[in-house]
Amino acid sequence: MSEQTNYGVPMEGTSITEIPMDNEVPMTEIPMDEVPMAEVSMTETPINEEPVDKVPMSGAPVNGVPMNGAPVNGVPMNGAPVNGVPMNGAPVNGMPMNGAPMNGMPMNGMPINGMPINGMPMNGMPMNGMSPYGNPMYRKPVEFVMEPMPKSGNGPSLLECRNLSKCYLTGVPALNHLNLRIEKGHIVGLLGPNGSGKTTLIKIINGLLTPTEGEVLINGSQPGPYSKSVVSYLPERTYLEAQKDVRSLVAFFADFYEDFHADRAYAMLQALGIPSDARLKTLSKGTKEKVQLILVMSRDAQLYILDEPIAGVDPAARDYIIRTILSNYNPNATLLICTHLISDIENILDDIIFIRRGEVVVQSTVDNIRERFGKTVDAYFREVFAC
Repeated sequence: MSEQTNYGVPMEGTSITEIPMDNEVPMTEIPMDEVPMAEVSMTETPINEEPVDKVPMSGAPVNGVPMNGAPVNGVPMNGAPVNGVPMNGAPVNGMPMNGAPMNGMPMNGMPINGMPINGMPMNGMPMNGMSPYGNPMYRKPVEFVMEPMPKSGNGPSLLECRNLSKCYLTGVPALNHLNLRIEKGHIVGLLGPNGSGKTTLIKIINGLLTPTEGEVLINGSQPGPYSKSVVSYLPERTYLEAQKDVRSLVAFFADFYEDFHADRAYAMLQALGIPSDARLKTLSKGTKEKVQLILVMSRDAQLYILDEPIAGVDPAARDYIIRTILSNYNPNATLLICTHLISDIENILDDIIFIRRGEVVVQSTVDNIRERFGKTVDAYFREVFAC
């Protein structure tokens, strides 16, 4: 008999006895070199990826622990579940990553126990003013004040609008049966959100638009040549010829309007540091607006209508512009100012008019608003037109 291992496998160089071949005939004293080596293992160490102490190669199981993402004692790699705890955002004991739900508490603004982030409903109470489940948040009703100005004298009011309406091609009324009366000697703020009809009303007063219905009366007369002689109008956009210099524009206004004072215009130009020989096209947008405002305020008109007079003016110059307006308009005249910069002008206002969707919703004195509601005109405006 030849030497054998504990497993009946001959050692190298020995012969095999009593080991039959396929023909089941024993082979005695057959040298090792001539014996086929089929299914032969050496200390359980196989060749060609057979188990080596039960440790496989190329991803085969190693004590039940595979490579390349196969389960390792039930713990996989590459995001496969690890005792139910996955990687790469898969659930980890029910708590996922990357915004997936974590015990009902997700990330990235998703609901967290019913309490979301970024304005989502929180127990029915949303953030950022959003409606909770379609139910708007409670807001105290706004009180609207309608106190038309008392008549000043027995004659006609300076400005009166009767049942005034204006519809454009869209069919949506810019003004909707508006009624308004403004008396002499007042500084009035015409206020409202964008698209409320303020500019349309101003253009109708100045005869630049024709109303669809109703009428406008200025000192008892409809817009025309007479009204233009008593109304000084500052439009929202610059309308002056860009090639002209400032001196030529002053001369033009002095020639066109009998109540224009050139000396007053030059005094204001000098105070603002605007050279009279400068061409309008060389000036900045804000400086152009200052020139236009100076020309308008150099008249002795009965009604001044200013559409956004300080919108394009830098904050440092706004106070001077407001002082210019107050010191240069006729005290017996009325000043109608349309602006969004309420906080800058409310200290000079006597009365306010709020317009919304082409209708007057508030008309009162500034003092009455402050005494009645205990707030500024700007704060009351924000309450009335809150979104």
